[in-house]
Order: sequence, then C-alpha cells, then structure tokens
Amino acid sequence: MESLHINGGRVTGGEVTVGGNKNAVLPMIAALLLTDGEVILHNVPDIRDVRSMLEIAGALGAEYTFENGTLRSRCPRITDTLIPKELCSKNRTSILFAAPLVARCGQAELYPPGGDVIGRRRLDGHFYGLTKLGASMSGQETYRFRAQKGLNGRELFLDEASVTATEQILLAAATARGRTTLFNAAGEPHVCDLAAFLNTLGAKISGEGTNTIVIEGVEKLHGGEFTVSGDHIEAGSFIALGAATGAEITIRGTTPRHFWMLRRVYERMGIKMRLYKDHIFLPGNQMPRIQCDYGGHIPQLADGPWPQFPSDMMSCTIVAATQCEGTVMFFEKMFESRIYFADRLISMGANAIVCDPHRVVITGRASLHGQNMSSPDIRAGMAMVIAALCARGESVIDHAEIIYRGYENLVAKLSSLGADIEEIKNK
Repeated sequence: MESLHINGGRVTGGEVTVGGNKNAVLPMIAALLLTDGEVILHNVPDIRDVRSMLEIAGALGAEYTFENGTLRSRCPRITDTLIPKELCSKNRTSILFAAPLVARCGQAELYPPGGDVIGRRRLDGHFYGLTKLGASMSGQETYRFRAQKGLNGRELFLDEASVTATEQILLAAATARGRTTLFNAAGEPHVCDLAAFLNTLGAKISGEGTNTIVIEGVEKLHGGEFTVSGDHIEAGSFIALGAATGAEITIRGTTPRHFWMLRRVYERMGIKMRLYKDHIFLPGNQMPRIQCDYGGHIPQLADGPWPQFPSDMMSCTIVAATQCEGTVMFFEKMFESRIYFADRLISMGANAIVCDPHRVVITGRASLHGQNMSSPDIRAGMAMVIAALCARGESVIDHAEIIYRGYENLVAKLSSLGADIEEIKNK
C-alpha cells in the first residue's frame, strides 16, 4: 500500500505532458487477441490498469514487450478461454476480453469484473450485444459465452450509450459476418481511438464519434502500428489543479475538440483557458467566480454521455469549485456513489451540502486545511490530491495505488509543477 504525503500551498505552475488515453488503451489490449499479426502501440501509459490488462492478455496467449511507452504484441494462438477470477477482479475492462475470445475461439468464460466502486455499473449492454450477434450465454458465478458457428452482424440499439458496451460490440462485430449497425452508441474520444485502431488492423468501421456506428465485418484482422491519443481526463485533472491553486499551467499532448465542453463548464466557474493544436494554456492568478444562470439562478453543472461533461471529471471539478466565489450545484447523473467523496472535502473545511447520492451544492471560496484521507476510487483520489495541494498544512492520502491505476508518473508530474508531494510505501 502506498500513501501520499502532501504539504499544501506550494504549487507554482509550469508544463506537464499527459500520457496516452487510459480508457482507449485498455480495450485495445483486449483487441490484441483478435489477430495473430504483430501489433505495435505507442504512447501507452505505464499504469496499473494497463499492467493488469496485459497480465490477462498474457495468460490467454499474447506474447508482448512493454517498454518506454511502446507495446509490441503478437498472439499466434489463444491458449485458454477462461480468465481466472483474480485477474477479472482487478479492473472493469476485463469484461472486454469476451468478444475477442468468442470471435476467435467460439467461446469465453469470465468472472464478474472489478474496478472502482462508484455505484451500480450495468453489464446488460455487453450481454445484449454479444447474444444478438449470435453468442449464447449461461452461468451465474461466471459468464459463459458460446458461438461455435461464429457471429453475425445485425442492427443493434443500446438502451444507454454505454462506453464499454459500445467497445465490446466493436470488438465482436469487427470480424463477424455481414454488417452491424449500432444505434445509440457512445462517442467518447476513447471509443473513436479504438475504432481508428481496429481500422488500422483491417477493420471497416465508420461513424465513430456519432451515435450511429457501422461495422462491416471482415474475415480476418492483420497486424499494425498505432499511436494512442492523449488522455483528456488526465489533462482535465491538471486543469482542475490549476483552477484550484491559481497556478499557470501548460498541458501538452492534447486535442482541442476533446475539451470544448470542459471549457464551457469552467467558463461558468469563471476560469479561462486557451486551446491550441497540441496543448492547453491555463493562465495563473485568475479570480474565479461562479457565473449565475440568467435571472440570477444558481447554476447546475451535470454530467452525461459524450459530448456532455464527462462523469470522470466531476470529482476534480467539485474540488476546483470550492476555490471559486459563489454557489453551484453539481448533478452526477451516471453513478450514485461518486458524490460521496464530498464528505472528505467537508472534513477539510469545504462548504458543501450533499443533497442526495447524485447532487452536491458547493459554496466558495473555502479555506481548506490538511487532512488524513483514503482514496476510494481513481478520480476521487485525484480530487483529494488536488484538495490537499490547495489546502493549508499537511495531508496524507492512503491507498494511493488506486490513483495510480489511472495516472502515470503522478508524483513526478506534480513535483514538476512545484508541488510538495512524497510517496511513502507502507508495509
């Protein structure tokens, strides 16, 4: 177990470069099993979720090397179609190995996936997609899929725009017979990156980034080389850090269109930023003030499916709001447990009212003080780091290894911005 020791009030600003998109790389690792050709991925972040997905891929037959952000892999044959329970429990995206195993071997067996505990996270979209494409499903303790005669394309309509269900269907339909048209698909940047990666391997996917994706099944995928886009959630976390601390920060490795909605949300909090071709500039010493809605009403900031505000940015943005003058309500629509981390902010001196599992009202500007805390999930853990960095005194954040599941070289990056932060390994 790791802990982070932080002395607040020391962030001075500077430049930071974000790693590759975590949520794009994880399904790409599952996709490695779809081909026996050599695949080379660049800009792969060395984080715990990547390592755990590679562990599963290796257990199923993939041969790989991973050094300095470059992953080279070949999977000449699948050696097993059962993923052990301890490997499935390490992250949410272990479920994405179902489609490649079924597509290549005609069967798969998995245990329920692990991941952050931020509320109920349905798997129904995954099961719907796989069974409608021709797989049978059975089992309770494990999920068993069979499609000995292969998968067949068809029209599908998701009852929610689930990111991972969309990714599961892309993986399954890439080599299915015929055309698959997926309606109400997710359009997040990582879904687009996965589609572009699969096309590099010979898939025929179009419409990514919209709510209707068309996949023309091909007989076989081949090897290829691809560079993963920068992680917009990591970049957004550094934007929240700059907003909370008043530091001037330049964030490199970004794509402007990934931040249009985030910029609008931060404008409503009185924070300005400039988007460039490959970086974001956040001026320092801003005096953030919540912008009331027309008529003087308290604004509500809500998340939603892309291109709305990402749920993964809610926790860090709530911390940034504690350092803005005025009152704002945050409405977390997607996960019923994500808001509860606000209790830690209250213990640090934040003026926050948790209305219910989905809503919290923040009134700033609050003077935060150091506190001992424990990270409950990746994004709330990063939010606590930001809160500690703008607080007076010392904070200790336990279970930092949870944060490392999503943030590469976090201590080094924060230190380069002037943060007084140290990692302590506990027995």
